[in-house]
Order: sequence, then C-alpha cells, then structure tokens
Amino acid sequence: MNITIKRFDKHKEPQSIEMSYPIFEGLTLLENFLKIKTTIDPTLSFSGVCRSGVCGSCAVMVNGKAKLACSYKPNDGDMIEPLNYHEVQRDLIVDKTKSHKTLSTANAQLHGEARLENSPKVIVQSDCILCDSCYSACPVMAVNSDFLGPFTLTKVYRYTLQSNENKTSIDAIQTNGVWDCTLCGECTLVCPQGIDPKMDIMNLRSISVQSGYSDPNFANMDFGFGGFDFN
Repeated sequence: MNITIKRFDKHKEPQSIEMSYPIFEGLTLLENFLKIKTTIDPTLSFSGVCRSGVCGSCAVMVNGKAKLACSYKPNDGDMIEPLNYHEVQRDLIVDKTKSHKTLSTANAQLHGEARLENSPKVIVQSDCILCDSCYSACPVMAVNSDFLGPFTLTKVYRYTLQSNENKTSIDAIQTNGVWDCTLCGECTLVCPQGIDPKMDIMNLRSISVQSGYSDPNFANMDFGFGGFDFN
C-alpha cells in the first residue's frame, strides 16, 4: 500500500512533483511522514509539533480534504498535498502568515485597544487551534483572497457574545465578511475541533440585520422578473 505526496520546491525545476511512498500500517499520517523521513527520504519536509491535535501545525490536504496529519491514518492511494490558498515554502510546509493576517485585520477594526486575540473571555470560549483547515476548505478564498475567512468570523461572533461593543464588531465584517460566505458548510465539516463556523456566520448575519445591515447581493436579485418596471 502506498500514499502519494505532492512535493514542491520553488528553488528547483520542476517545482512540483508527485512521489509515492509505502504506508507504515497502524501509524498516523504524521507518524508516516516521520518514518519516511528517517528511513526512506530525509529530504521530505512537513510541519508537526504537538502530535496530539492541539497545535494545528500538521494540517494537510488528503484527497482534497483538509486533515490533521497527527489524527488521520492513511489509506492506500491517498494523495497528500499542502493546504490550499497558502504560499508553499517546501513540500507540505506552508506560510500561514497571510491567512492569520485576517485576524489582525478584523482586530484592527474592533474598538479601541480591546483586540480580539487579547480578550480572555474570547479565548475561553474558542477552541480554534488555527490549523487553517476551514480556511483551506473555503471555496470563497478561491475567488476573493480578501475574504476574512471562517475562523476570523467565528472569533468575531464569539466576541460579540462577550462584548458590549457589538455594533463596532459587526461594522468590521460587512465587507469581505458575512455576506461573502456561500454557507456551503465545508468549514464546519473539516474542523477538527467540532466548531461550526457556518452556524456562527449565520448568527452574525442575523445580528447584522438587527444592526441595520442587509445582504448587498439582495438588491441585485431580480427574482426572475428580469428588467420589468413596476409602476
């Protein structure tokens, strides 16, 4: 039994190649990576720190779906790739700076010095490990790189539950935020922590409406009546 790993090195030609490796049965994908590196191919590069589903650093794409390598046990024929929408540094290692910058963007728009990541109330209520699985699964990122993303919107929602500055928080997510989400639910399906960003975003939409906002796409819908004028 074998897995295929899509490897990438921006300093070499060809930059991207697919390589097949045997599966070490009974081991997680991350343990397989370690075994491959120590016994077969020392050049394989990947991320992994805690090995227990806490740090989120080992997330990869398996057959097109985001998985934590430390929790997933590989099957014959699996295709392993780096996360979507991230700059690949080498092989399965990606740069998460851009994706996590969306948190900073939202934080900068919140009230005063009360930054989202510095709020102890929010941290208590959020189990997000910033693995970027939801971000990598989100189809909106393919067409709008400025989209705040599921984990940012979830954190904003948790913030609104704890803060008296709800209006400020809601103001910050109207552009490239709640209305850009397609509500496909892919983010919820891949979250290793059982967080439901889709529901959080739906709740944020309700709060947005209560705050006087509406879906900007709604005004452009003709509901099948085309260009008729009703006088």
